[in-house]
Amino acid sequence: MDLKSRYELEFPINSSPQLLYQYISTPSGLSEWFADNVNSRGEYFTFIWNDSEENARLSSKKTGEKIKFRWIDENKKDTDYFFELRILEDEITKDVSLMIIDFAEDSELDEAKLLWGNQISDLKHVIGSV
Repeated sequence: MDLKSRYELEFPINSSPQLLYQYISTPSGLSEWFADNVNSRGEYFTFIWNDSEENARLSSKKTGEKIKFRWIDENKKDTDYFFELRILEDEITKDVSLMIIDFAEDSELDEAKLLWGNQISDLKHVIGSV
């Protein structure tokens, strides 16, 4: 496996943190914008896109604030890579944004950022934040 680089993206979202958290932390919420289908069994999640299936473990969460999924291999062992979705709220303006922390190979970085942009666009449509 090629080494991947960590990157962060931030997207403004016109939503309450509580509503947004439901869409980033539950299988039903995630399946509305992140993947075609999301199943969970305990701390293990399966993300399904077309004919592709990826497995991850819910490695940490802070209700209303963030959720972190660590990719796992076929033996349910943690890999070095994860993605984290973190809700940020400006204390003064109350503006809400979603911070994405993810990894991609350097040659696929632009494509990965574009993919997140498309997925966040879908999320905004689902929650009415367009």
